[in-house]
Amino acid sequence: MFGIKDKTALITGASRGIGKSIAELFCQRGIKVAGISRDITPINEIQIPSSTSGSIKGYSCDIADWENVKEMVLKVLEDFERIDILINNAGITKDTLLARMTEEQWDDVLIVNLKGAFNCTRHVIRPMLKQKFGRIINIGSVVGIMGNTGQANYVASKAGLMGLTKSSAQELAKRNITVNCIAPGFITTSMTENLSEDIKSQMKKTIPMGRFGTPKDVAALALFLASDESGYITGQTITVDGGMVMK
Repeated sequence: MFGIKDKTALITGASRGIGKSIAELFCQRGIKVAGISRDITPINEIQIPSSTSGSIKGYSCDIADWENVKEMVLKVLEDFERIDILINNAGITKDTLLARMTEEQWDDVLIVNLKGAFNCTRHVIRPMLKQKFGRIINIGSVVGIMGNTGQANYVASKAGLMGLTKSSAQELAKRNITVNCIAPGFITTSMTENLSEDIKSQMKKTIPMGRFGTPKDVAALALFLASDESGYITGQTITVDGGMVMK
């Protein structure tokens, strides 16, 4: 069992997809979770096994708003007393070709995906610095490494997360705070479920393992990176992609 029991995690974008899967796994392993989303109803409906000491509580927050994040973090600290783990998972897409992309589409994605991660990290590191312990995990994407047509704004935000990861890791390492980035590949979500079988087949051909990943695949790595056992790993971007992006 990883050394994570009785720790407290703040997870953004915890109402669905990868964020929800991480929240569920963390709770099952005894972590107290503060789940962040604009709509907290799905978070508060997550079922927690009676055999675990884990728990979850939802908090509504616009992570793109500096003051809103500041107030949310203070509330979480009031309720849980400490924050040991931060998962910057929340993100949006507004895809279109660069020649058609509006300033609003660019700004909206960068503000949520990158500034939102900065806002949360900036307000959470203060208690982490005081307690001399922390695990920060940014959820990026393989497109931040390889690029993708029609996603210049999204790709830029995820590449920016990798840069934020490296700089934060260097600054915080001496206080026993690690910062890493997980870059998922094609993960089964509501978006991929709506694709045609032909498109799915073509996408799978680019993956050596021949299948899409699941949110649980990402959650499993997040659990390890949040644990005491990962304490000598920092500043890294780790892909969860079935071998699609090999360097």
